[in-house]
Amino acid sequence: MGNIPLSWTLGLSALLFSIGVAGVVVRRNAIVLFMCIELMLNAVNLAFVALSPYAGVNGQVFVFFVIAVAAAEAAVGLAIIISVFRHSESVDIKNFSLLRW
Repeated sequence: MGNIPLSWTLGLSALLFSIGVAGVVVRRNAIVLFMCIELMLNAVNLAFVALSPYAGVNGQVFVFFVIAVAAAEAAVGLAIIISVFRHSESVDIKNFSLLRW
């Protein structure tokens, strides 16, 4: 098996990131919004791993930090979504103003 060219992995990373950005801009459902944010974070992870042979181990270390941030974002974000859903029976982004004082 040969190595995958760097341009292919960076192209795939850019495609995944673009799909995530399009999902964040177009959709209004909070669950889909969080899935698109996770897709963008995974695209960045793919780029870090693809570029890590050129930058040393630093790219792989950044991946662990991004995974930790993604886990924290998912836990806090899902808690907020559950809170909004219990109050308004919907996960539409417009209902997030209900959490203000």
